[in-house]
Amino acid sequence: MNNIRHAVFWPPFLLLIGASILSFTNKESFISMTTNANNWVIANLGWLFSLGGLLMVGGCIFAYFSPLGNVRIGGEHAKPMLKFSNWFAITLTTTIATLTFWSIVEPIYHLSTPPESLGLDPNSPGAALFSLSTLYLHWTFTPYAIYCVPAVVFAFVYYNMKKPYSLSSTLSPLFGNKINKSTSTIIDAICLYTLALGMAASMGTSILTLSGGIEHITGIGSSPVLWGIVAAVVTVTFLISAATGLMKGIRILSDINMKAFYVILAFVFLVGPIPFILNSSTEAFGVYLTEFFKKSLFTGAAAGDPWPQWWTTFYWASWFAWALILSLFLGRIAYGYKVKTVILVNFVLPAVFGMIWMSVFGGTAISMDMVDGVLSNALATSGPEAVIYEFFSNLPWAAVIIPFFLFVFFITFVTACDSNVAAMSGISSTGITPEKPEAGLLVKVLWGIAVSLISWSMISFASIDGVKMLNNLGGVPALFLGLVVFGSLVKICLNPQKYDKTIGEKPVENSKETTETLPKAL
Repeated sequence: MNNIRHAVFWPPFLLLIGASILSFTNKESFISMTTNANNWVIANLGWLFSLGGLLMVGGCIFAYFSPLGNVRIGGEHAKPMLKFSNWFAITLTTTIATLTFWSIVEPIYHLSTPPESLGLDPNSPGAALFSLSTLYLHWTFTPYAIYCVPAVVFAFVYYNMKKPYSLSSTLSPLFGNKINKSTSTIIDAICLYTLALGMAASMGTSILTLSGGIEHITGIGSSPVLWGIVAAVVTVTFLISAATGLMKGIRILSDINMKAFYVILAFVFLVGPIPFILNSSTEAFGVYLTEFFKKSLFTGAAAGDPWPQWWTTFYWASWFAWALILSLFLGRIAYGYKVKTVILVNFVLPAVFGMIWMSVFGGTAISMDMVDGVLSNALATSGPEAVIYEFFSNLPWAAVIIPFFLFVFFITFVTACDSNVAAMSGISSTGITPEKPEAGLLVKVLWGIAVSLISWSMISFASIDGVKMLNNLGGVPALFLGLVVFGSLVKICLNPQKYDKTIGEKPVENSKETTETLPKAL
């Protein structure tokens, strides 16, 4: 704690603890305050979230083909600290925590209750096509663009511009020396708060999923008591991993996680309705491409339809809330690679993986529900956490695959929490440099406990709606800062040599963390 940045750490930390205390002592006021704030957000800022997501996609494409694309993070002589396979595994598994939940639950929501303004009949072929194509919108290129833009900017300003380990550094291409210490502190504190809310929301989804699995296997009811126990176990596990540092805990977890992803993905595809998966995903992909702009900018305002605010705005708020702080982590591990490769690993490849995953899981869920409505019934009678286990119960070898899925989900979320706590703790601390990238353990412990408390409070008193409210509230300040970071990216892309202080540097000895060099093309 000696190296803590008090003005950055304490305001968001105390706000989270205060919210948790209020939820215990005055539940009605807590729910009223968060609900009113959330209603204002979705009514007034949905359009800006839609435009922001679209801009990020354009930013990734522009950066890839700009002069910045051929710049190596850390300078021309920099060697990667991670080999390519480890890098992609860490990047994917730290940004995909709730995909395993929503890939099964979300398509059932869209299939059974499509947007009223589109005139689609529930459980119709049109609703099925809308459902799968909407999964592609929510889980492929746009969300990963929201992650990728600040990650590229931070990697460049931190390693190539030699700026401090702070989110305010990402604004320096636009504002230069106008960003002083006070401004930097305010920006970092706001972003820390947004990630804490976003991470709490994601943890809420994960707690519900794990508790639903425990109930399915053991019969123990999914209740606030069980949620509290699950939250405690998850927290202890990711703090143990966080204590070991990037090169040990998270690298091992992410490698296990990727292998488990491949196994369960292959299993569901092979035992699922293969012709339906292949045909429906092809058709849905066509709809996604032809209606990309329409779907991206759908607000429902003309028809008074709240669907876009409760789905697309919810997702974009979630990704923006996570993106800025997580960019410190994603940018840090991009050292030694060209910007083109950073975009490939943070934007293109995860989006392709997400599309394959959604095609298999979403397609199977839709096919299953259109036969007898079994998943819709589970959603209506037992809640979203029950849908996943009803899904697996209707597949072969359910007694084996359900515990395995729980393991996959647990490891996925622990990996994501590990990277987020590392980023949150780093920005809360002084003395973080490329040579000394890890924050103290006590700061990590405090953040882990605070996030777990607010997460448990929201799902206990507001269930899945509480998760959505956390995402929306955390995403608002992150959205505005993200748009400014987008401006920094554009400015760097136009003339990267102007900002790159590594030009002309002599080669240095390889870091001990360097595990692999890549062909010059990368």
